[in-house]
Amino acid sequence: MKRREALEAVYPKLENCAVVTIMGAVAAELQSIGHRPNFFYLQHAMGLASSLGLGIALSRPELRVIVFDGDGSVLMNLGGLTTLARYRPRNLVHVVFDNESLLSVGGFPTATSTGTDLAGIAEAAGIPYTATVSDIDDFTRTFDHVLQSNDLATIVAKVEAVGPSGYVTDLSLLENRYQFARYLQSVQQKRG
Repeated sequence: MKRREALEAVYPKLENCAVVTIMGAVAAELQSIGHRPNFFYLQHAMGLASSLGLGIALSRPELRVIVFDGDGSVLMNLGGLTTLARYRPRNLVHVVFDNESLLSVGGFPTATSTGTDLAGIAEAAGIPYTATVSDIDDFTRTFDHVLQSNDLATIVAKVEAVGPSGYVTDLSLLENRYQFARYLQSVQQKRG
């Protein structure tokens, strides 16, 4: 399965969610599919996408929060999984695209290439629903299931180590920050 195909498969379901991505290929590919103001591309903060998603989920329990992460990023901050489990925001779905490499910085292998099981670690940390999927049908079925379950979930999607031709996008980091903040404010005003 390719990461971009997985993103395209769930893209229509992201319209009413706060979406946080880690840097690199995930951010570039999601933005190339079609940027929305409810997408925040976390740059220069490897390992912290789940932490940012957790903060949003806890402070805005009425919003569904989707975090698109990578294996290298999660491995850099394994404690993030225990923190997610501790606070257990029922409105957060954590998707980890596992290509077994640090693709954005040269393709160096990660620990998952030698057997580290991120879904197993998430389960042991106490995350109530975890799954590892390796094809589009399983990915979309599992994604739909966790959206309906209303509980914290981590989905590890095994993807090919293939990325976009470039990782630089035309949306400035500052503009993305302001757009996302305005999105969060507008949703609060509509519901408030």
